[in-house]
Amino acid sequence: MKQIQEELEKMGIGQLFGRYPFLNSYLNTQGLELTGEETDTLPTFLKKLDPDEIEDKALDPESIIIGTATYIIQMLEFLGDGKERSVIEITLYPGTNKDGEPENFDKLTFQRGEIVCIVGPTGSGKSRLLGDIEWMAQKDTPTGRRLLVNGEVPDPKWRFSSSDKLVAQLSQNMNFVMDLTVEEFIRLHADSRMVNNAEEVVQNIIREANALAGEQFAPDTAITSLSGGQSRALMIADTAILSRSPIVLIDEIENAGIDRKKALKLLLNEDKIVLMATHDPMLALMGDRRIVIKNGGIHRVIETNDRERAILSNIEALDFKVQSMRHMLRQGESLEHFEF
Repeated sequence: MKQIQEELEKMGIGQLFGRYPFLNSYLNTQGLELTGEETDTLPTFLKKLDPDEIEDKALDPESIIIGTATYIIQMLEFLGDGKERSVIEITLYPGTNKDGEPENFDKLTFQRGEIVCIVGPTGSGKSRLLGDIEWMAQKDTPTGRRLLVNGEVPDPKWRFSSSDKLVAQLSQNMNFVMDLTVEEFIRLHADSRMVNNAEEVVQNIIREANALAGEQFAPDTAITSLSGGQSRALMIADTAILSRSPIVLIDEIENAGIDRKKALKLLLNEDKIVLMATHDPMLALMGDRRIVIKNGGIHRVIETNDRERAILSNIEALDFKVQSMRHMLRQGESLEHFEF
C-alpha cells in the first residue's frame, strides 16, 4: 500500500494511466473528469478542485487517494503476475459414483483444442463433473476424483484465487446486475486485462456476440436488459477473446438461444480445452469424445467415429431448417409454405 501511495504522490496522472490502464475507468466512476490534467499528480488535481464541486459530488480527497491505492492493489492481485498460463492437457483420475462404486475408467486426458461432451440423464452428475474440474479436485470433493494439470498437481492459487483460476465456467443462467452498457462492461474487462488494443477487442467481442445471438443488440444496450440468449452470447464471446482461462466449462448451451456451432468454433479458435454438458445430439456429436454419466459416476467414454460424423451432417441439416423456422416465427412470418 505504501509503495502505491508514493506513486500516486509522485507520478503524473498520465503516467499512472500508462502503468495502470484500468485506473481511468475507476476514477471516472468516482465522479472525476481527468482529461487535460495528465501532468498533475492525483493529490495535486484533488487540491485544485472547486470547494463547491467537492460538496456537490460529496468528494472526500483523502478517501479517494486511499481508495485508488486499494483499487490498484486489488486489480494487480486479480490480474496475477501477467504470465501466460499454458495448459497443454488436464488429466482426470477416477473417483466413485453415488453408491460408492469405482468409476469405470483408469484416467482421462483432455488436450488443448479438444471438445469433450458430457451426456447423461438430468440429475445424473454432469454438473458435478464440471464442478470437480473447476475446483481442480484433489480427492476432496464428494466424488473423490483427482485432477492433474500438465501432469502435475495444480498450484493451490489455481484453486483458491479468483484471479488465477484456470477455468472459466458458463452456467445455464447468466444474470447481470451492473449498471453498465455492453460496451462499458467489455471495456472495463479489457482495461482490467491491460490489453493494448482495447478498442479493437471491444468491437470484436460485440461483433462476435451478435453473430451468436438470435437477436442483435447495440454497444449502448444496458447489460441488465439483455435477454438470456444475448447474455450467454456476450459471455461466450468475452470468454473466447478476452479471458485468460485456458479451460472452458459449458453447462447446457443448447438452452441459450444462440448459434451453438458458431459458439464452439469461436472458443476452439482460441486454442482452449472445452468441456460441455449437453442433451443436444448435434452438440454431443460435435465433440471429439463424449463422457456418459450414470448415477453420479463416469460410466463410459465414447470416441466419435466416422459413422456418427456422417449422422451429424444429417442432424445439422435438420437443425438448419429448425433454426430457419425459428427465425421466421420471430419475424412474424407464416410457416404454411415451409418446405422440409
